[in-house]
Amino acid sequence: MQTTTYLVTRHAGAVQWAAQTGLYYDVHLPHLLTLEQLCKGDIVIGTLPINMVCQLTQKGVRYMHLSLQIPSHLRGVELSAAQLEACHATLQEFQVIMA
Repeated sequence: MQTTTYLVTRHAGAVQWAAQTGLYYDVHLPHLLTLEQLCKGDIVIGTLPINMVCQLTQKGVRYMHLSLQIPSHLRGVELSAAQLEACHATLQEFQVIMA
């Protein structure tokens, strides 16, 4: 079974950060509009809403969250790859199960 890795972000800085860190992905999507193209075992990398991450978990798709430590003065600002690095960008795997 072949899996696909998706980078889901509309932010150019995140795409640049991925390239600079050697992050591998097969497909870049600015938005994940539907989960229909995803298969069990696929990997989604991004900053998705928790309810969507729950749906990914239910479908057997792995979710890697682009986690940042963003200071208040940078909230809502389009970040560059260098700023992402300065905000300690890391990937953390999450599985969300609805109680």
